[in-house]
Amino acid sequence: MNSGIRFDAVSVAYGGNVVLDSLDLTVEPGEVMALLGPSGSGKTTALRAVAGFVRPVSGRVFLGGRDVTELPPYRRGIGMVVQQYALFPHLKVAENVAFGLKAQKAVPRAEIPGRVAEALDMTGMAAYAGRYPRELSGGQQQRVAIARALAIRPSVLLLDEPLSALDAQLRSGMLAELARLHRELPDVSMLYVTHDQVEALTLADRIAVMDKARLQDCGTPQELYRRPRNEFTASFVGNANLLPVEVRTGGGVRFGEAVLKVDTGDAAAGSAATLCVRPHLVGLGEGPNALRGTIREVQWRGSTHRLYVEVDGRPVKADVRELRETPVLGAPVTLHFASQDAVLLGAGVGSGG
Repeated sequence: MNSGIRFDAVSVAYGGNVVLDSLDLTVEPGEVMALLGPSGSGKTTALRAVAGFVRPVSGRVFLGGRDVTELPPYRRGIGMVVQQYALFPHLKVAENVAFGLKAQKAVPRAEIPGRVAEALDMTGMAAYAGRYPRELSGGQQQRVAIARALAIRPSVLLLDEPLSALDAQLRSGMLAELARLHRELPDVSMLYVTHDQVEALTLADRIAVMDKARLQDCGTPQELYRRPRNEFTASFVGNANLLPVEVRTGGGVRFGEAVLKVDTGDAAAGSAATLCVRPHLVGLGEGPNALRGTIREVQWRGSTHRLYVEVDGRPVKADVRELRETPVLGAPVTLHFASQDAVLLGAGVGSGG
């Protein structure tokens, strides 16, 4: 069966409460799609609909072009990795990895040891085949869970917050391992649920941004970061200054007392909109699109300082290279940004993936 996932107007409800609302989304064969959003946004429900653990009240789910909406989970040919690993504590690593193969009776018993060895080798856990889960670190347990999912050679791999239980250093290492697996398994489609934007930006080919049970935006990480379609995407994918502005006749916008030269597209003069500027694109000192304000807070972040500047009663964030002298709170300061680094949202404007 070919890989690939398609949601066709899929809705899920519990007791009349809609938790996934008319989701239309396609994951291409071999693609890593991240479902990114806050708790309660519908992302895990979408993944569970693919797995067969929840049944849509309307719409259809397709895997590799085949309608699997009515099929039980064990007949869908998918691998799944969850955040708590779900390993059997009384089984050794090799036995845990073999469990799915035996339960699904997917291959002759004589082939199971070879499949297990292949999956453990792929995840770097071959040397731990004889250990019990309690003898492994959290990162090693997660590798075993991934090996178990890969042992059945799925066309679709579902990952539900797989790294959330790991510390920052382990999480970074596992992200690199998942990226490597993706390169080694180019035909496997992956649906990756996370609330962590770094994971999504690092791993995904495309990101589907979810909120309040609905799909808000979808595109490549670069598209969503550089050209978000709406304020929610701008604030959830990366960090953003979202400034309320008024579109001026003849071009540009007004923010408080400042007139800013930015591309307003086809926005109507006099309309209200939101200007999105990423903090790392805001410079300190005089320059184009100057914003004059007062320093309210300074945070040292190693290689940068995060400045919080009040401009016309609104907070503006600027990430600047580490300063030799920390600015004094309450001091006047000027910020600036380039026109091409700003995106106008609202009022029927804004573009994205």
